[in-house]
Amino acid sequence: MKLGLFFLVIGYLLSQFYRAFMAVLAGPLQAELGVSADDLALSSGLWFLAFAAMQLPLGWALDSIGPRRTTALMLGLGGTAGAVVFAFAQNALHLHLAMALLGIGCAPVLMASYYIFARCYPPAVFATMAGAVLGFGSLGNILSALPLTWAAEAMGWRVAILLVAGITALVGGVLWRVIPDPPRAHAPDGQKGGLLDLLKIPAIWLILPLLAVNYAPAAGLRGLWVGPYYSDLHAASASQIGQVTLLMAVAMIAGSFAYGPLDRLLGTRKWVILGGNLAGALCLLVLWAVPVPGFWAAALLLAAVGLFGASFPMMVAHGRSFFPPHLMGRGVTLLNLCSIGGVGLLQTASGRVHALAPATPPEAAYQALFLFFGLLLLAGCLFYLFAPDRTD
Repeated sequence: MKLGLFFLVIGYLLSQFYRAFMAVLAGPLQAELGVSADDLALSSGLWFLAFAAMQLPLGWALDSIGPRRTTALMLGLGGTAGAVVFAFAQNALHLHLAMALLGIGCAPVLMASYYIFARCYPPAVFATMAGAVLGFGSLGNILSALPLTWAAEAMGWRVAILLVAGITALVGGVLWRVIPDPPRAHAPDGQKGGLLDLLKIPAIWLILPLLAVNYAPAAGLRGLWVGPYYSDLHAASASQIGQVTLLMAVAMIAGSFAYGPLDRLLGTRKWVILGGNLAGALCLLVLWAVPVPGFWAAALLLAAVGLFGASFPMMVAHGRSFFPPHLMGRGVTLLNLCSIGGVGLLQTASGRVHALAPATPPEAAYQALFLFFGLLLLAGCLFYLFAPDRTD
């Protein structure tokens, strides 16, 4: 089991790599293939859409087939095929197809590990183990930056991606060999085993609103708005922007590890999650009130948004505690669908918020963004305030 989990972490590292690597290759892709920035944005969006669309069927597969075949086949076939298509792409359509295949291939990796934690390990350690997988796997986000740049310069971007495709195929094959499927759980007599049964659990409806918004500010600012904010308001260079985005990435990784053991140390999940998200909302509201606090003051506030916004594993642990064993796969993938879907929708909405904000003064558009994300977090916290606590 430990070897299987190790390679699931490697698989999740690849998932993080594939969701972020296009930003590094944007220049070569535009120059060589003649694609536009809009084409690249659509390709990147297709990764998230394909990833999200697979979550509900993935939940059925985890419960009915098990994590071994589900993960090995989806990552080994879908992920490898997507990377190969990307490496040989000649136009925007090829990139769209490649990114959709990669989204499908990456969809099961994190949820397979969470499913195994939920079925095979004591519930009290779920949050710690889930946070550790997210933290270690997020290093793939860093590997998709400077290391990929070096590799693309040394051997060309096509060869570099083919190399990653080979690693993906290898990891898929190893997962087929080393992941043991937990014993299948059967529904008690007279009970069904579907999504509607999950939606009948009252506590879930109080958790989902915060789950849909808790990661969106950190993901949106780190992945989309930090660069324009520092360029427009701080006249920052590309190197300086890279330092800030790296600081945010490290803070988000640290947050994944920090949240994990707090439910056992403090004896509560609800108040750890609520306190962290309220702290993140406070940082956003400070940036709204003082949009240009200074280069490093702003960087620290943004890093704090990333740190406090890393409560996803703890929220999955909270939601998981209400799911019966025979619906565990469907349950954790429902939570993941809500989270990743919220990130995608709110990133799109943030573009409209930025576009509709007053053009002057220049900080007004970013104030609107900080207020938008801050109020969403507060609204999610309001629902979550009434959720029952459960610490297993």
